[in-house]
Formats: sequence, structure tokens, C-alpha cells
Amino acid sequence: RSSYTYTLAAPGKKAGSTWNQTIVFPAGKRYFISSDKITTVNSSEAMFLRVDMPGHIRHRQGDSFSEVYASYLGRIPASQFLTNFPPDAKFIYRRGVESTPKRFIRAYHMRDAQTGRSGPWLAGMTLDPHVVSEAWCHQRDYVCMIEEFGGRPIQPGESFSAAFVIGFFDSVEEMERVYDQYAGAKGLAVDESGWRLTGN
Repeated sequence: RSSYTYTLAAPGKKAGSTWNQTIVFPAGKRYFISSDKITTVNSSEAMFLRVDMPGHIRHRQGDSFSEVYASYLGRIPASQFLTNFPPDAKFIYRRGVESTPKRFIRAYHMRDAQTGRSGPWLAGMTLDPHVVSEAWCHQRDYVCMIEEFGGRPIQPGESFSAAFVIGFFDSVEEMERVYDQYAGAKGLAVDESGWRLTGN
């Protein structure tokens, strides 16, 4: 578990909101499960937390990956990321603008930059698609994969959270099977009896 209490705030806002993260590494799996939670001391019309997931892709003309997978778009070849473009140009998801997908998965198919040999997929999955407010996948000398969750009205003392699966998979079909095993969760609880995903 990790936590942080914010000591700085925007003008007119109070410091003191907290971030909590819990991570579990299930035995024998190539992925981990995590949850991020914000408890606020402020009111907001659309408070969100931004996360980089499954991480940015460093490459030279697509040498380190062959394709990106976004469950709300499908497969995107590496050739689409050879020149820079801004976040809102393409491959963006916005809640209320695009249809909410059944699963919220973003991944990239790794390959060895030296040999071209295909590797596994590195995927980040948000287990409740409805918590995602915006996500984009754009090129700025590397592929930038950022997601924002929350983005709804909130009052002092209230919280919002999301739960994730992040790790390596051999296929999109394997990602979907794992996603469906944990789908719908927004939180992660750990105690003496073990761990469990929760609805908040």
C-alpha cells in the first residue's frame, strides 16, 4: 500500500486530499492488480486522476512494437505512430462522446528492436469502463498512453477510485478472458484473510 497527502492546492482550494494505492501480485501470474483512490477535501464539478497505463512506448520508427490495441477502437498498426500528432487528433476516448466499451483495455504488442522477434502484449485494463473519463494514445517522439478516471462532481469527504490489471499476455483473447474474470471492480481490499476486488 502507498499513500500521499497533497500539500499544495490550486488557488481557492485546500490542501489535504489523499491518494491511496494498493497493489497485489497474484502468485503464478504475469500481471498484477492495483487500485487508486482519491479522497478529497474540496468540491469539484469534474475531479479526475491521471495515470500512464500501460506505459509509454519508446521506439524508433516502430521498431519496439508492432501494434497497439484499444478496446474502443481495435488494433492500430505501429505505422500509425511514425510522425508526431497531438492527443486530440486520433485514437482518443471521451466518455459521453464515444460509446462506452464492454471492456476498457489498452495494450501494445512488443517486439525486439534488434531482431524484430515478436514478444508478448503489455496491457493495462480498467476494470469498470464507466469510471474512465478520457484516454488518449498519441505520438510525441514516443507513444504516449494516458488515461483519466473520475471526472464527475464530488464533495469534500467523498472518494472516487478505479481498479486495474496490468501485465503481460500472449493474445488479445487472453486479455479479454482475464478482464472478464475481474470485470466491474473499482477498488481493491487487502486484510489478514487475503485480497478481494470491491465495488468502490
